[in-house]
Amino acid sequence: MSTRRRFTEEFKLEAVKQVVERGFGVRDVAARLGTSPHSLYAWVNKYGIPAEQRLVGDDQTAKLKRLEAELRRVTEERDILKKAAAYFAKESG
Repeated sequence: MSTRRRFTEEFKLEAVKQVVERGFGVRDVAARLGTSPHSLYAWVNKYGIPAEQRLVGDDQTAKLKRLEAELRRVTEERDILKKAAAYFAKESG
């Protein structure tokens, strides 16, 4: 049974820096640092872009999640109002 290790942001950024800026191979860096190449590839995809762009992407993701939640809520309210309108139309008709 393997235990899942947690790595700090600084550790991840340094690992990505070794791949992106210094040109080392992903498999070499992963073996040297004791991580899986899959994790390191994911870190490169996430942290390989400049911090400003990453923050903009995070803000957009948060906004998208908020808007999706609001859309679900409004859709539920609309469905409830449709049912209520149909019920009262049947009773008054």
